[in-house]
Amino acid sequence: MTVQPSTVGGLSPAPPPTSARKIKREIASRPDGASTQLYSRFVTWMKVLLPGVALVLIILVVAWPHLKLQDTRFRIGFSALKAGDAEDPSMLNPRFLGADKTQQTFSVTADIAKNLLNNKKSVELEMPKADIALDDGTWLVLTAETGIFTRLEETLELKGSVNMFHDSGYEFRTEQADINLTDGSATGSVAVVGQGPFGILNAEGFRLIDKGKTIYFTGKSKLTMYPGAGKP
Repeated sequence: MTVQPSTVGGLSPAPPPTSARKIKREIASRPDGASTQLYSRFVTWMKVLLPGVALVLIILVVAWPHLKLQDTRFRIGFSALKAGDAEDPSMLNPRFLGADKTQQTFSVTADIAKNLLNNKKSVELEMPKADIALDDGTWLVLTAETGIFTRLEETLELKGSVNMFHDSGYEFRTEQADINLTDGSATGSVAVVGQGPFGILNAEGFRLIDKGKTIYFTGKSKLTMYPGAGKP
């Protein structure tokens, strides 16, 4: 005889335990209405926020070079710039490059350059230094406390503790010298003291031509030669 499950009070029999656990898992996995609404709002805000952040980053990338313009606009051959609203700009560690009439290179550097406006023909230098390459591969270096570099004529006026060093071992000291970087000449009309392998020389002035291949000493001059100087 087969026994059919009966209904008591209109209620169906309870499902098997396995089916009950499955139903609980399905209910737990379904997001409720509040969670679904929060998730939808999050997605909507991200759709608005992310493009906005990307736009801000693009604007910063484009605008950054213009924000740094004050530090870089005069950096052709210079390391830094200082300028006031009512004064000429000045530059730190300037470097002027050029070539003479024989295409030998020279450079003029300094600690500070002043008087740099475009309509100014000359530049004032503090602690200038000129490096001049010679035809035979040697060099001539001139240093001073102050100087005036004329751009078009490529001349350099040096004053204060002027020193001239030649690669062959000669050194001359004076207080004033005018240098023509184009033809490699220099002149001075104040006392000059020189020393080298030959000895020590004192004069009232000098005239240097052809980048030091020939040097004339003017005024009263005195030469003290070292023993054996000039011998092969």
